[in-house]
Amino acid sequence: MPWKPILRQLWLPATVFVILLVATAGSTSFYFPPLTEVLTTLWDELLHGGLVEDLLFSLRNIVLGLAVATVVGVGAGLVIGELRTLRLATGPLLDFARATPTVGFVPVIILTLGIGSGPKIFLIFLGSVWPILLNTVSGVRSIGPAVHETARGYRIPWPLRLRRVVLPGALPQILAGIRVALSVAVVLMVVSEIYGSPIGLGNFILQSGSSFHVAETWAGTVLIGVVGYGLSVLLLLLEHRLLGWYHQRAPRTRSPRPVRAAPVEKSNGVVV
Repeated sequence: MPWKPILRQLWLPATVFVILLVATAGSTSFYFPPLTEVLTTLWDELLHGGLVEDLLFSLRNIVLGLAVATVVGVGAGLVIGELRTLRLATGPLLDFARATPTVGFVPVIILTLGIGSGPKIFLIFLGSVWPILLNTVSGVRSIGPAVHETARGYRIPWPLRLRRVVLPGALPQILAGIRVALSVAVVLMVVSEIYGSPIGLGNFILQSGSSFHVAETWAGTVLIGVVGYGLSVLLLLLEHRLLGWYHQRAPRTRSPRPVRAAPVEKSNGVVV
């Protein structure tokens, strides 16, 4: 299990946690309570409040929305990346969709589809599919022409070539796109639940802030950060499991010393 990459990422959150713990230890501010009070409130809400239900609701929306975005983005990206004509035809549309902020669709989607779980999953899918799709297309295009020529030379069928040749070759960039899509999914989850939802972490933060329950508001914010970081670590573990061949590095070898040719004496007595 790749613990070293995880430990390399944990040192900064641990350092920030210790700094906040020390800096807020004697805080008497209404808006910035001590971190110990925030963590105690978070634990109480998880045990005795309804925060567990909110957490499960938000997690389900993120996982389902990101899963659908991954299937659609990878499938469409493989086809678009392989077919040059289709790639040129859809290029302007993809650039327009990528530049359009998905947050702007939140009021429209809630107004037309309601405040249930389905509209939030659709919104997460809508914002997460573009990084995955564009990175998949870029990953397919980065495969060397010799690989494609070899596959055609062996007359490998196109569906099998997509699954066994193109997909593994584009997988590093696909997973990079999924990492970007994960951060987008967390943001859209919070925004969609703040704008219109009777449940969820975003709704918990909104209700706590509206009631001036500052400790609860900070507790919900900390929990969202923990959820996002935990999902990122799980994705990192999956990446190292799928791309073990990609992360391996060849052992270092000492470069041989250059061998100089023996001096040759010319007829005029000059040695070179």
